[in-house]
Amino acid sequence: MRLRRMLGAAVALTIALALAACSGLPMTSPVMPGRAPGTAQEVPDFVLRPDSPQRGATPQEIVEGFIRAGSGPAGGWAVAREYLTPGASWNPLAAVTIDEGERVYSDAGLGGVTLALTQIAGVDASGAYSVADLGSALLDFRLEQSDGEWRISQAPDGVVLNQNVFANVYKRYQLMFFDDSWSTLVPDLRWFPTTNAAARVTDTLVDGPSPWLAASVRTAIPDNVVPPGSVPVVSGVAQVELGPDVVSLDQDTRDRMQTQLETSLALAGVTEVQMTVAGAPLQGERLQKTATGVDARALALTDAGFGFLTSGALEPIDGLSDAITGLSSTPLAIQVSPTQDAAAVRLDNGAVVRVPADGPVSDVDQRPGMIDPTIDRYGWIWTVPRDSPTSILATSPDGEQVSITNGWGGATAVTAMVASRDGTRIAALVESGGRTFVWVKGIIRQSDGTPAALGVELELASTAGQGTGLTWLDDATVGALVLGADGPATLEQPVGGPGSTVAAPIGVSSVSGSNQTTTVRLRGDDGALYVRRGTNWNQTASGVLVLATQQGPGR
Repeated sequence: MRLRRMLGAAVALTIALALAACSGLPMTSPVMPGRAPGTAQEVPDFVLRPDSPQRGATPQEIVEGFIRAGSGPAGGWAVAREYLTPGASWNPLAAVTIDEGERVYSDAGLGGVTLALTQIAGVDASGAYSVADLGSALLDFRLEQSDGEWRISQAPDGVVLNQNVFANVYKRYQLMFFDDSWSTLVPDLRWFPTTNAAARVTDTLVDGPSPWLAASVRTAIPDNVVPPGSVPVVSGVAQVELGPDVVSLDQDTRDRMQTQLETSLALAGVTEVQMTVAGAPLQGERLQKTATGVDARALALTDAGFGFLTSGALEPIDGLSDAITGLSSTPLAIQVSPTQDAAAVRLDNGAVVRVPADGPVSDVDQRPGMIDPTIDRYGWIWTVPRDSPTSILATSPDGEQVSITNGWGGATAVTAMVASRDGTRIAALVESGGRTFVWVKGIIRQSDGTPAALGVELELASTAGQGTGLTWLDDATVGALVLGADGPATLEQPVGGPGSTVAAPIGVSSVSGSNQTTTVRLRGDDGALYVRRGTNWNQTASGVLVLATQQGPGR
């Protein structure tokens, strides 16, 4: 959901707390991604302590202080509530408006104050993050005298935070849902204050996945389960009280619920979950999910052959390496299937082919203007012409071809497209209105895994630069290579969160990921291979003709 769709209701006027209390914080440094999975976040890195109202403050000063107090969620935003009249109603958790930090207050007369700001993103009541079209938003406040002091009697629900302060007040959590085979966990990113994080994560997990993802994943938690509201955590063990209806669930469903709860609560400092009904334990066992990681080594085509680069040598893939080097046309792009028994290849003649480890090469798509293909965990190869973003085809290993409905509508061009390693989502670099956007959609499949359609897009980021490459860095993050006015740069973009950019070496043209967001590889037009180390790029190889990409393990 895009923020502009939220503005008319809770998010549009979601203002109440934010940043002015933190004027000493840096306002120009890039927003960095959240902690790695598995890191506890119940205790904030530091606590922001906003000021209480000052005696004799003017209406504008009261509103300014109220906005500043939005950076302090302690006690249910206790300090911010000091700026309200006793009868005022205000819900700080309704939404977050994230702005650039420049705010203009004006006197609206008759005890009114208006705040104008430029919003860049927002978080809704479910913790879902979305970017916004840049534009001015107006927030109206009404004030009245209370015991001789001005206090706010009417305020928009929600809080306002500067983009840098947001990263210190709200933290990233991952709700975990299953893919359609119940074998792989799929993250759905949400953002909450660290206070009462376990309860917020549990409640939103029970409510289900984000609308854009809902048709592509499964949850074991029945619709009739009521969010518990309170989740005590003692020594890392969370007690989740569920309703009596779950007693009749079979053991497979209980185990899946246990798995979803424990993996979702990991970032809230929870190591174990005890499900209970009326205080009595409900037994469930955490399941082992199918891994989606890839081989950490670079996969490349060189004059020496095709395979994994290892200490200056090339380790081939049985059968597949010989099949690729034996092609009659030159490969320009290669993506290897999860089981490493086939590859989707774009050739220099423009055609896309399937190259199996054993068997003949088969044509997949010969339409003009093809971009690099992507192969999903089921072995389907996805193709689309650059200038026809809605004309997506998916081709099965046995040659069955499906036209995918609801492609990249609204885009004038698509420059890159890649399926996630779990097979539930697909990301793309698209062009529209002179800008490049990073979009992601859920993949909707039939019961046998056949792809049928894409869901609605989630816009992750936009840039004035030209998108030249896209890859998945892990299950929750994509990496894009963008050529802008200042040269090339990589964008590290969570699927539902603020991204960060790092300048890249001049002349790079392709990108691939590994298993960590910090391990990004780039190939230069001269064949040089670069690996990111912090904000620097180290050349680790030369003579790379094609930097290939990998998908995770198969079904």
